[in-house]
Amino acid sequence: MAGRDHTDRAESVGRLATFVDHVHPDGRIVRWESRRHRKHREPAVGSTWWAPTARGWWIAVLFTIGSSLFAIGSIPGYTGAVGARWDTVTYFVGSIFFTSASYLAYREAVDAAPPAQNPHRRRVLTVQPSRIDWWSTVIQLVGTVYFNVSTGIAMADDLSAQAAYRHVWRPDAIGSACFLVSSALAWYEACHGWLACRPQSWSWWITLTNLVGSIAFGISAAAGYVDPVTGQVHNSSRADAQTLIGAACFLVGSVLLLPERTEEQPHRPSKTRPHRPRT
Repeated sequence: MAGRDHTDRAESVGRLATFVDHVHPDGRIVRWESRRHRKHREPAVGSTWWAPTARGWWIAVLFTIGSSLFAIGSIPGYTGAVGARWDTVTYFVGSIFFTSASYLAYREAVDAAPPAQNPHRRRVLTVQPSRIDWWSTVIQLVGTVYFNVSTGIAMADDLSAQAAYRHVWRPDAIGSACFLVSSALAWYEACHGWLACRPQSWSWWITLTNLVGSIAFGISAAAGYVDPVTGQVHNSSRADAQTLIGAACFLVGSVLLLPERTEEQPHRPSKTRPHRPRT
């Protein structure tokens, strides 16, 4: 049988591949990894900390600013110092930075697809349901929009209990759920499985801190439940504390995107399989 180039092994969740090993006719095995391909599709430009012409740099910076604003808004005593209205404004502005960064991350994933999956690269939205990074980024983007709604409406004065429940708490809960699903998919993509320990990898730390941050946001949403009858918040202090933890985790993950963008790509020798005579 003549040798041929074919896929030897792939790791996936469902039908969404995180890596594929391609076997060449001479027995070499070359690994394609979803996250690495997306993040390093083109050579890095600029330095680690300053590269305003690079999309990856803006993703990191915008996420960093958004995370910082969410952290500031949840610091104990901040509301008392600036007032409730400016506290909600802080969250709303932070959510806009989150959405901007998420959209760029979504476009980064979309543009990394083969041309057949995205023939019109300038389209605002496109569908690529066979890719794990598309699902992760699009779900995250949807979550940030829900945060926009939640924090935006929270700035209104004299909200009724029903309005606070429907238009502030519920979008916040949905947004938190989206972040959790997105972070879980990103973790699986980077680790090629649900369990992994790779402390030498930037992507491992980034997806780990984001996953922990998403869990904290989920706890915050549960603690921040608004009673639709009385308008009382279930546990506001816990909600603020978990928001602070989550925002701090997102902040760390966002900053780590910068060295990930410029890390040197390892030139690992390709694996080889024993040569088999052709027949």
